[in-house]
Amino acid sequence: MNIKYYKEYSHHLNRDMEFKVYGHGGKPILVFPAQNGRFYDFENFNMVYSIEHLINSGKVQLFCCDSIDKESWSDIFGDKRHRIYMHEQWYYYIVDELVPRIFEINKNSNGYYANGILTTGCSMGATHAVNFMFRRPDIFDGCIGLSGYYDSDFVFYDYCDDLVYNNAPVKYINGMSYDHPYVEKYRKCKIILCCGQGDWEEPAIETTTRMGELLYYKDKLFKT
Repeated sequence: MNIKYYKEYSHHLNRDMEFKVYGHGGKPILVFPAQNGRFYDFENFNMVYSIEHLINSGKVQLFCCDSIDKESWSDIFGDKRHRIYMHEQWYYYIVDELVPRIFEINKNSNGYYANGILTTGCSMGATHAVNFMFRRPDIFDGCIGLSGYYDSDFVFYDYCDDLVYNNAPVKYINGMSYDHPYVEKYRKCKIILCCGQGDWEEPAIETTTRMGELLYYKDKLFKT
C-alpha cells in the first residue's frame, strides 16, 4: 500500500497540521478522527486495512486529517464563543487549505481532478464528516456517518450563536427552506448515516433518526 505523510502550515490555525494519504488513486475520501483523535488513528485501529483491497486496487484514496477537538467541541469548561470560533478556524483550514491539497494529490495520482470528495468518520468524526458535507455539498459529494451526533446540545448545551447553528446539521437543515439550492445538491449526494445499537448509542440513534426525517421532509417538499 502506498502511504505518505504530510506536515504543512495552516494560516487559519497558525500551526503545522498533519495528515496521511493511503493509496495511489481512486475516489478521494476524507477521514475525520473520532473525538480528540489524531490523523493516524484510522490506521492504528486497523480501519485502513479493513478496506485495503479497495485502496490497493485504486478504487479509493484515503486522506486522514487531524482535529483540534480538545480546543473546541471537547473543551466543555472553556468559553463557548471561543470554542466554536476555533472550530470554525479548523473548518476553514479543511475547506480552504486541505481540500485543495486533496484535489491536487489525487489529481497527480489519477491524472484528472475528482468531481468531489467523500467524507467519513466514527462518533465525533461522523459528526464532522456529515457537517462538512451538508455545509459544502459543492465540495463534498457524499458522506458515511458512523454513530455520529448531529446536533450541538451535547457539548454546547443551550448555547447557540450563529457559529454553533452553522455547525449543527439538525438545526440548519431544519431551518433551511425547501427551495434552498443546497437541497437539490443533497439529492445528488451519496448519504449513508448508520448507528450501532449498543448501550451508549441512544443519543446518536435519536439524531440519526432526526436527520433522516428532515432529509425526507425537505426532499419530499422540494419535489412536489
